[in-house]
Amino acid sequence: MAPQTESDLTRPSELIASMMMYARPQLADAHHRFWQLIRKNLLTVGIDSPPALSQNLDEFDVWNHPGLVLSQTCGMPYRAWLHDKVELVGTPDYGLSDCPAGYYRSALVVRTNDPRQAITDFKDATFAYNQTYSQSGYAAPYWHIKSNGFWFQNRLHTEQHLESAHAVVQSRADIASIDAVTWRLMCAFEDFPKKLRVLDWTKPTPGLPLITSVANNKHDIFIAVEQAIIQLDINDRKLLGIEGLVHISKDDYLAVPNPPEV
Repeated sequence: MAPQTESDLTRPSELIASMMMYARPQLADAHHRFWQLIRKNLLTVGIDSPPALSQNLDEFDVWNHPGLVLSQTCGMPYRAWLHDKVELVGTPDYGLSDCPAGYYRSALVVRTNDPRQAITDFKDATFAYNQTYSQSGYAAPYWHIKSNGFWFQNRLHTEQHLESAHAVVQSRADIASIDAVTWRLMCAFEDFPKKLRVLDWTKPTPGLPLITSVANNKHDIFIAVEQAIIQLDINDRKLLGIEGLVHISKDDYLAVPNPPEV
């Protein structure tokens, strides 16, 4: 059965759930099956949830929705705007190399044929970024680059990690910061990353957390998601790259600094 999506929000009382942060066509069926397992587990503890994920809605509409059952957000929006409006459920562990469980980092990617070999060689380069409120696409590279004594004065706003990577390949930009999970998915499902190489990696920070409305029991939802990961078909778990669910404290998320320009 193909996954369904909700086209809009019609009533404030509606329940909503989304896993849009790492959504891509190749993962749609796996995300649907994952949600059905979560939904079944939620039902056993008396938590109602929508029958389908809302993958195509504006992310802030989902995160701020009063009927939010479950969604995944980015660390920077969480600490900047959401931490006092939602409950932190847990953080998926994607088993990333050189990262603690539940943490992630960003790949600073450049063209394979670019002769520059050091970060400092890119001082006058054009930097492609998805959003200024992205931890992996903007905040993490900001502090990494600043530790090298500069920040990019030439910047290209692309709105999505995928477009940032394309911008580098197409020479509209010279360097971009792509979160490690997205980079892994790009390399698995796209051909163009062969034209890119990882110049450097940023310092690991807490990964993309799962959140729910303050009206919900975050502990019950944590268990429902944790069980669903175990229940996932091995092929779906491999596709999604999820190895488990961990607790990372709210304080750990809030301790990550924001760039001063944001």
